[in-house]
Amino acid sequence: MKIKYLKYWLASACLAVTATHAQAVELRFGVDPTYPPFSYKNKEGGLEGFEIEIGNALCAQLKRTCTWVVNDFDGLVPGLKARKYDGILSSMQPTAERLKQIDFTDGLYEVHSALVSHKHHSLTLSESALRGKSVGVEQGTVQERYANKALAAWGVSVLSYQSQDQVYADLMNGRLDASLQDSTQAELGFLNTVQGKDYEVSDVVRDPVMQSSVAIGINKGNATLKTELDAAIHAVRASGEYERLQNKYFSAPTVTSSMN
Repeated sequence: MKIKYLKYWLASACLAVTATHAQAVELRFGVDPTYPPFSYKNKEGGLEGFEIEIGNALCAQLKRTCTWVVNDFDGLVPGLKARKYDGILSSMQPTAERLKQIDFTDGLYEVHSALVSHKHHSLTLSESALRGKSVGVEQGTVQERYANKALAAWGVSVLSYQSQDQVYADLMNGRLDASLQDSTQAELGFLNTVQGKDYEVSDVVRDPVMQSSVAIGINKGNATLKTELDAAIHAVRASGEYERLQNKYFSAPTVTSSMN
C-alpha cells in the first residue's frame, strides 16, 4: 500500500513540475489585432503584423513560446492586471495614467498622431476648422484622451469606438468628419487601401505631450520580466532582426526606432 501511494505521489510531483515548466516557458502577450500594419488578422484568421513578429522574435531570443491573447484595446490593462497574459504588446504608450497601474519595458518605437479626413473636406487641427465637427477615436488610446481634453474644448463631438476598424467604417459612411489615430497606421493600414483612397492625413498633432515611445506593458513590480524583455529587445536590435522587420513592414522610415 505504501509503494502504491509512493508511486502516486511521484506521478503527481512529475505532473506538477511539468506544468510549472510549461508555465515558465510560455510568454503570453495581450493584443488588439485591429491596427494594421502593427497587428491584424489575415484572411485565415491568423495574427500578423510588425508587433506580432517583434513579439515572436523576443520570445525566440528568450527561448520561450509566444501565446497571443486577443482583447479590445481598452480592456488590455484590466486583462493584464487580471493575469490573463504576461505583457501587452499592442501599440501602447506609457502615459502617466497607465504608469499608475502598470510598468513598461524600454521603448520599441516612436509614434505620432494625425487627423484623417476626406480629400474634398480637408480639416486641420484648429478650433475654427473642427468646431461642430465629429472626430472618431479608438477607446483607451492616447488619441481618445487627447481628443476628449483638447478637441472637446473646441466644441468637437468626440466619438469613441471599440476598434479602429469601426472608426474608419463610420468615417466612410459619413457619420464622422475625421479620425484621429497613429499616423503610420493611418497611412499604411487605411489610406493605401481601396477603402481609404479618397482620404488623407490632413494634419498632425504637434503637442509634445503626445510624443512618446510604444513599449510593452507588464504588471507592477515584475522586475524579472522587465529585465528579461529589456535584454531581449536590445538583443533583437543588435542582431539586425529589428531592422529587417522594420524594412519589411515600412518601405519608408515612417516608424522611428526608440531606445530608452
